[in-house]
Amino acid sequence: MSSSPPSPSPARWFKALRRTRLGEPCLKTYPLECVDLLRRARVAFQAGRTLKENFRLAQLEAMVRMLEEHECDFVDALGRDLHKPRFETVVSELMLVKNEALHAINNLKKWMQPQHVERNLSTTLDECLVLSEPLGVVFIMGTWCSPVQMCLVPLVGAIAAGNCAIISPSECTAHASELLHRLIPFYLDNECFHVILAGINDLPEVVELKFDHVLFTGNRGEGSRIAQAAARTLTPVTLILGGKNPCYVDQHCDIATTAQRVAWARFHNAGQSLVAPDYILCHADVKERLVQALKCCLMQFYGSDPRESRSLGRMVNLEIFNRARDMLWRSGKVAVGGQVIEAEKYIAPTILTEVAESDPIMQQDVFGPILPVLTVNNVDEAIAFINKQEKPLCVYAYSSNSKVISRLMSETSSGSFCSNDSVLQSLMVALPFGGVGASGTGSYHGRYSFDTFSHRKSCLLRGTRFDCVTYLRYPPYEDRNLSLMTWASTLSQKSQGWCQIL
Repeated sequence: MSSSPPSPSPARWFKALRRTRLGEPCLKTYPLECVDLLRRARVAFQAGRTLKENFRLAQLEAMVRMLEEHECDFVDALGRDLHKPRFETVVSELMLVKNEALHAINNLKKWMQPQHVERNLSTTLDECLVLSEPLGVVFIMGTWCSPVQMCLVPLVGAIAAGNCAIISPSECTAHASELLHRLIPFYLDNECFHVILAGINDLPEVVELKFDHVLFTGNRGEGSRIAQAAARTLTPVTLILGGKNPCYVDQHCDIATTAQRVAWARFHNAGQSLVAPDYILCHADVKERLVQALKCCLMQFYGSDPRESRSLGRMVNLEIFNRARDMLWRSGKVAVGGQVIEAEKYIAPTILTEVAESDPIMQQDVFGPILPVLTVNNVDEAIAFINKQEKPLCVYAYSSNSKVISRLMSETSSGSFCSNDSVLQSLMVALPFGGVGASGTGSYHGRYSFDTFSHRKSCLLRGTRFDCVTYLRYPPYEDRNLSLMTWASTLSQKSQGWCQIL
């Protein structure tokens, strides 16, 4: 049994959510509570509580029940935090988590089975396999822009892989965080799974308590601090970080459909998304048509006064509101929208034109309903522009020309790529979701979540009755034995190479 993690000093205390019954206040400050939760989770894991398939299935089924039985509570919480429409909460938060959980339930037996690998000359009589074993206690930190699914989708993978977990929803979405804290103890195992609320500045200190894996979703600055804290205890990390996701619109495309899909992706959740298109690189020949089509889409989606629309959210807090408003006022020219109301944290869906690469809105991630439109003369300029920037989480390309799509996909680097639509690739259980370079490391969703939270252990099961070719390895070394090994290696050299006979 491993030793307990060191206790932090009082200076490292942080806000924690105390377990309560529904209806009681839950936001409290308790020194050392995370240390105790981590200790309890470690004891449960070391007792083998999470290893059985039946336990994992029961926890996943309980999560599905939680989402179904408390759908209205989640809708209410996200409505309070983000003014999020019920439709968006159900589709982009709850359904996404349920799909992940059901996919894991249906595939768990297959995922847990040992994977047998190809044998070679020296292992003909042996068994070679890879076992997926759980890592231990993992720490999952969600972001505020999708506070439910960014916590629970990784948790599905952690449960499926047989881990204990502590999750930390964002303090920015207090109602959603409080709801998760209150509900999870009623549905999931109380020793294996815990919810805390730590301020973003406290998270690196929590990470230093030493977990077996850390998954963080958020911006690059915060992600860098998390990675540095994890490195001090050699804790592996998965980082899903924001970035500026480019969207190229070719002169050969269906402008009406393109505008509709881009507008939905950009203004969903009031533009507060890690995967939405951050800016458009539009071929100069279709810029005017595209801007006009986008204006029509905004009218169709939100009406003549978007403030009155029940389909448009609000900024999560004044800090995010002020940052988005300042970028809006200091960048480009407003083609449509631009209205702001600080008291309501409201920013109208806005299209910006005449945007320069040096404008503030092109220097930072955009968390708000603002879409800059830049022009390029051809696909080569678009690719060069994208490749000048840090590698983004997503690249989008709209074109009816398959060669243009192929070039954007192969000549740029990003966490994911989608042609002629946006965001959907980040929602599919069959595709990994993650970044590359400055947009993160590692991935999750579906089987990829299971693998992220598993150690793939190489196992060679041998007997002692036969030694096959490997008896030649023992001293004293003889030229005859070396010649025999060299000859044996040629039997499989074409497909496997020299090392395969050892």
